Amino acid sequence: MAVPPGQDPADDPGGADGGDAAGARAALSGLTTRGRSFLAAGVAAAVCAYVLGQSDLLRVGLLLSVLPLVAVVVLHRTRYRVSASRRLSPQRVPAGSEARVHLRMDNVSRLPTGLLMLQDHVPYVLGPRPRFVLDRVEAGGRREVSYRVRSDLRGRYPLGPLQLRLSDPFGMCELTRSFSAFDTLTVVPRTEPLPPVRLTGESPGHGEGRQRSLALSGDDDVIPRTYRHGDDLRRVHWRSTARYGELMVRREEQPQRPRCTVLLDTRSIAYAGVGPGSAFEWAVSGAASVLLHILERGFSVRLLTDTGAAVPAIGADDASGADSADLAGLLLDTLAVVDHSAGEGFTAALGALRGTGEGLLIAFLGDLDERSAAEVARLRPRNGTAVALVLDSSDWADESARDGLVAARLRQLREAGWTAVAVPQGGSLPAVWQQADGQRSDSFGAAFGAWS
Repeated sequence: MAVPPGQDPADDPGGADGGDAAGARAALSGLTTRGRSFLAAGVAAAVCAYVLGQSDLLRVGLLLSVLPLVAVVVLHRTRYRVSASRRLSPQRVPAGSEARVHLRMDNVSRLPTGLLMLQDHVPYVLGPRPRFVLDRVEAGGRREVSYRVRSDLRGRYPLGPLQLRLSDPFGMCELTRSFSAFDTLTVVPRTEPLPPVRLTGESPGHGEGRQRSLALSGDDDVIPRTYRHGDDLRRVHWRSTARYGELMVRREEQPQRPRCTVLLDTRSIAYAGVGPGSAFEWAVSGAASVLLHILERGFSVRLLTDTGAAVPAIGADDASGADSADLAGLLLDTLAVVDHSAGEGFTAALGALRGTGEGLLIAFLGDLDERSAAEVARLRPRNGTAVALVLDSSDWADESARDGLVAARLRQLREAGWTAVAVPQGGSLPAVWQQADGQRSDSFGAAFGAWS
């Protein structure tokens, strides 16, 4: 938050209203309880002095009445120009971690300020509202303070506006002005490191099969191009050079990155319970962990929900050229605000995946009925691997167990070629990851291979 001097009401808390009637009324409304008590006592003493004919009491009453009014006038006519800035460190934090907010106040006027009180507005989930008292700030002076915020709930939380309260030395009057700028703290899901595995799910044109095909085919299958200044002469393709009559070089192999889609089931009917320890929050955290893990392994990743929404958008240009850090930030920001959907099935997700039937698909699923399980079964890539982590919400919500029903759904997915694993209440994602490897089917073994 940066507020240039002279462009915000808080820049002139003592006289931003220019002394007009509205400003005077605002100043009078800033009388504190002490100031109002002095004014009331002075008026009462003056009335009693008039009735009783006591001139000394009248002077006391006038003094009590005039003191808060003088404080109002002085505070209202004194002009201060104060600028403020706010800095978050960091701006994106995992749930349960702390961030520090740094506030800086600059007195850009030629007059020293009086006693200042700063108050920043923060959502209640981030902690108590921070308040700071600053002593006299000299002309051109600067004060810096900081406070910490923490949330166990993911989301995007606004910070601000920053309020500045100015009071007179006697505490008779207080004027409050607010800066207009806001900042946003993003609380992303917690992530866990996962054991490294050999994931495939590559698209055609990548991996050992592609390289072996090129090796067996020989140089005749190489597509040459015209020599360019700076090309390595060791890449000159002499057969093509003789054929075309100009210097030709072999193209460098540009294999496509393997693809992975992480499907997150957000249906509200699929999860029971709320809060940081709920099944849905475990699924969101698990999806974030898998996305980061696979992105680090060099995959081109997408996040897909049951509503058909994808990040990056399915059908867009391949995101393999995007910076991994930027893509990871985009995925985490999306998961920070993902919420339950009102859907009942996976028809939209099936439509979004149509035409991209290759690569690796990892799904985090809630409760499945027979129809939704059949829809999930059809999501399996034609030329890839599908892994389903199924959360039994009755187990997570301490309700009656439905082991038979969950086992039937897992069997239904396995028969369709999925590797399906049930996630117990409070299960560790690395442990579930290893369990999936231990229970993998033959197709899953071909995709995951041995642990590295």
